[in-house]
Amino acid sequence: MTEKIKRLYRSTNDIMLAGVCSGLAEYASLDPTVVRLLFVMAFFFTGPGILLAYLILMIVVHTEQITS
Repeated sequence: MTEKIKRLYRSTNDIMLAGVCSGLAEYASLDPTVVRLLFVMAFFFTGPGILLAYLILMIVVHTEQITS
């Protein structure tokens, strides 16, 4: 029973600011552009609260470890 556990990491492949959106997209099997657009739309609807959430994710979520 070798079940691979899904973990949330900041991406090192597709980085715009810190790799948070692309890491979330990889975790949810979505396109990173869609997640980035959702963050921008959330900013306009919720205000600066989403920026605080992004900063917290930037600090809390580890970067993806490259395995060869």
